[in-house]
Parts: sequence; structure tokens; C-alpha cells
Amino acid sequence: MCAVYFGLITGTSLLSHIPTSDATTDARMTPDEKRSAFSLSSIYALRMLGLFMVLPVFMIEARQYDGGQDASAVGFAMGIYGLVQAALQIPFGLAADRIGRKRVIYMGLALLALGSVIGALATSVNGLALGRALQGGGAISAAVTALLADQTRDAVRTKGMALVGGSIGLMFALSLLLGPVLSGWGGLSAIFGVTLFLAVGGMAIVRWWTPTEMPLQTHVKSPHSLWGLLVHPDLIRLNFGVFALYAVQLASWVAIPALLVQAGVASTDHGYVYLPAVLLSFVFMGMTLFPLERKGHLRPLFLACIALVLLVQAAWGWMAWAGEPQLWLLAVLLFFFFCGFNVLEASQPSLASRLAPAGSRGAALGVYNTLQSLGIFAGGAFGGWLVKRGGAHGLFLASGLLMLVWLAVAWGTRYVRSAPDSQVTGH
Repeated sequence: MCAVYFGLITGTSLLSHIPTSDATTDARMTPDEKRSAFSLSSIYALRMLGLFMVLPVFMIEARQYDGGQDASAVGFAMGIYGLVQAALQIPFGLAADRIGRKRVIYMGLALLALGSVIGALATSVNGLALGRALQGGGAISAAVTALLADQTRDAVRTKGMALVGGSIGLMFALSLLLGPVLSGWGGLSAIFGVTLFLAVGGMAIVRWWTPTEMPLQTHVKSPHSLWGLLVHPDLIRLNFGVFALYAVQLASWVAIPALLVQAGVASTDHGYVYLPAVLLSFVFMGMTLFPLERKGHLRPLFLACIALVLLVQAAWGWMAWAGEPQLWLLAVLLFFFFCGFNVLEASQPSLASRLAPAGSRGAALGVYNTLQSLGIFAGGAFGGWLVKRGGAHGLFLASGLLMLVWLAVAWGTRYVRSAPDSQVTGH
């Protein structure tokens, strides 16, 4: 893992088919940029680990609570955080532009901690739902990525974004290992309790590790800035892309566990299949994403990774239709999936930060993360509906079609290196 992070920091840098204005720009991170990237990715990782750990056990453990026999109520309690998070991403992004990034991060982590306390003390599914809703209220994604964009130069920004994005895949894999272990020790209360400590740890990181934030650039804002961000063509493409990426990821994991079980892997051991695939995919990202940015070849890599995820969906669909999944092939396809996912996850928020003016980065990334949260919700909700209606192969067919649409939409996206100084407009 240390080798992977070392590669992310010392490797070459990413982005675009449009030449940079300064070809000699140093692609190495400064000490302050490293502090910012590692500290903010750690905050993101701690938060996501706390939210993810309940996923493999929630539906089972919630049955022991008052109202736990109502599957729809349990499903609502598990997924409510995504809806609340989606509703608050834009307000929190706007707040990050107005009152400061760190204040919003503190507020979001405090809500995560409060929700964890309520979840740990809950005795009913309604109590669990309230706890999960408050956890979702900690919508700090926009503030974290906006602060990272503020504290890194264009030449190295995607390295920082890669650490943040990579933490999602890594925490997802770790959660599948740690969630069942903690649940075995103390049920959902133990998981919520650990999440409380993770939230407090995130606050400590903001206070003592993350560099001091820059003064707010309120002079570049205008009353129409949010509308300009909403209708900007390139940002629309990126927002659709993150929606599609996370919808496909969550939908895939409605069916992938069943394929692994069919291949002979016990449900408690799935993390041992996911984790190597995630870690090896970081090596792929370090060997391709950063060198190709410096050479100005992000566009073909970006489109190729969309196509790669599409092909993985097609292969999984064929395996589900054939009904005889092979473990080695599933593992290889998981590696390819995370290769594509991590490159796309790292490059898209970096692009969004470049396309938005510095004074509206929080708002732009708030819109971006709203679509990310909606993708999470849609993938989980419609993934289950698709499996029920058309089986796992039908789900993968639908996911593949969504990736195909994204490939067409992404074809015209601009891949810029430097953030514009002027106001984004809806042209």
C-alpha cells in the first residue's frame, strides 16, 4: 500500500489533449501539497469507511430491531443517507464558497458523529433511519475536493484527486472485511461506534494536519453563478458521467456477491477477492493516468476506461446468463473494473475543478457530488429492481447500455489543464 501511495505522489501527472501553457511546470508535489492530498484523502477515507461498513450486514442485523421484519423499511433505513447527502451537496458546496471549506468539513463530520451516536443507541429501524439520515447530512465531498483544488497546482491536482478517489475503492473493499467482523463483535451498534471515532479522527486531521486554507475568493462570484454551473455543457457531461459511473458501480454490487457465491466464495470472504483487485488497480492507475497527463493523452485514456467498464459489464452479463461463473475470471474482471473506475473517479473531479472558476469551485463540485450521490441511490434502488425483473444478466445489460450512452456523451468533453479565471457561463 505504501508503494502504491509513493507511486501516486512521485509519478508523472495527468490531464488533457489541450497543451499546457507551461510545459516546464514541475510535476512533483511540494510538501504542503502532499500534506493537503494525504490529509484530505484520509478524511474522505475515514468517512467512507464508516458509511460503507454497514452495507454487507445491515439487511441482516436490522432484523433484530423493532420493525426489522419490514424489508422495505430496512431498505429505506439503509439507503436514506444517499438521498439526504444528495439533497445537501449543493447547499454545502455553496456554503464552502461563502464561509470556508474547513468550517463546512467540521460541520459535516459533526453530523456524521451525531448520526453515529443515534445509530449506536437505536432500538428500532426508525432510529436506525434517523441515524443514517444524519450521517448522510455530513455531505462534505464538495468542500474536501474544493479545498484540495485550492491547495494544489494544476500540474499535480489529479494526483491529489486520485488519492481521494482511490480511497473510495479501497474503503469499499476494506469495509467488506471489517463490517462482518465488527458486526460479529457487537452488531450494528459496534459499527456505528467505530464510525463515531472515525468522524472524530477526521476532525483531528482537519485541525492538526491539513494546511491552512486560502482566503475565500468572493470577488469572482455573481448572482447567476449557480445557474451558469448547472447549464455549462462540459460540466453537464462530467455530472452525467459521475452519475453513470456510480449507478453502474452500485448496481453491479447488487449482483456480483451472488456470482462470487456461485463461484464458491463464502460471503464472509468476498473482501479477500475485492481487496487485491483494488490495490492492483492503483498500480495500473499510477502507470497510465499520470504519465499520459503529462503527454497530453488523457482523452483517449478517459474514453478507453469508459469502454473498459462497458466491456466488463458485458462479460459479467454473459457469465450471469451462462450460470457458471469462474472465480479466476471474476477476479480478472474485478481488476479491470477497478482499473477503469479509479481512472475515471480520479480524473473527473479534477476536470470539474478546472472548468469552474476558483470562487465557485465549491458550488461546481457540490453539483458534481449531488449527481454522484444520486447515482449511488439509483444504482442501489434500480439495481435491485432490474435483478428482480430481468435477472443479473438484465442488470448488467442495462449497466452496459448506460456506459455506452456515457461514452457518446463524453466524446465532446474538453480536457483542460488550467482553471478559467472568468465566470462560468451557460453558453
